[in-house]
Amino acid sequence: MKVLFNGRLIERSECAVDIEDRGYQFGDGVYEVIRIYNGILFTLDEHIARLYKSAAEIGIDLSFSEAELKSQLKELVDINQMREGGLYLQVTRGKAPRKHQYGAGLTPQVTAYTFPIQKPEKEQQNGVSAITADDMRWLRCDIKSLNLLYNVMIKQKAHEASSFEAILIRDGLVTEGTSSNVYVVKQNAIYTHPATTLILNGITRMKVLQLCEENGLNYVEKAVTKDELLNADEVFITSTTAEASIDGQTIGSGAPGPLTKNVQTALQNSILSETAKTV
Repeated sequence: MKVLFNGRLIERSECAVDIEDRGYQFGDGVYEVIRIYNGILFTLDEHIARLYKSAAEIGIDLSFSEAELKSQLKELVDINQMREGGLYLQVTRGKAPRKHQYGAGLTPQVTAYTFPIQKPEKEQQNGVSAITADDMRWLRCDIKSLNLLYNVMIKQKAHEASSFEAILIRDGLVTEGTSSNVYVVKQNAIYTHPATTLILNGITRMKVLQLCEENGLNYVEKAVTKDELLNADEVFITSTTAEASIDGQTIGSGAPGPLTKNVQTALQNSILSETAKTV
């Protein structure tokens, strides 16, 4: 299996990260995870644009162009013959002696690899369960940084509670999941937290809202309360777009509702359309 390592495609066993890499020691870097359908990187342009935005926000200067990086990632997918799966892409500030501050002239380290993913058909059809938890993360959740410790801690709590996800609550308002965006359906309208610094503006989130506009589905970018969450007609998250029972309280019928299914169908049709290979 090949990996991308600082512009070169090499065997995974040959890839070595220096012990003083700032990503390893400080979580000083950014990342993206991109879905692969039919051998095609879905919404690649949007993911790479967000990577560059996140890197700029934390002061990492990328010397290579977006076009160059996208070409390398496509080559990685092709050489690994990855048809259905995902691609993990990470950029760190680079190697330097360990101290909190950093000087000029560091060379960012770029790594990427592909991996298989099993489509969550069971979850999409039957729904999933979720818990709620206080959102105690930092205030720049819009940056897709490597600092995911709190997300990991709360996701583990959800796992130990036999739940698929944890929905985070800040000052009484629903923000997002530990690794997903959250949508609440009430009276045929979809509510989701606006794209502020308190959430990551997910690529699938942006696609879902675009599809809502194209398909005449009413949505409102407005934070809802925990009480409104628990009394919703439907709740779904992306990327699984599945109904949830939350804190043991069943939402709706406990299975994906009609508006959730409409979103699922629109998203799947978009994926099929955008990843169809032309001869």
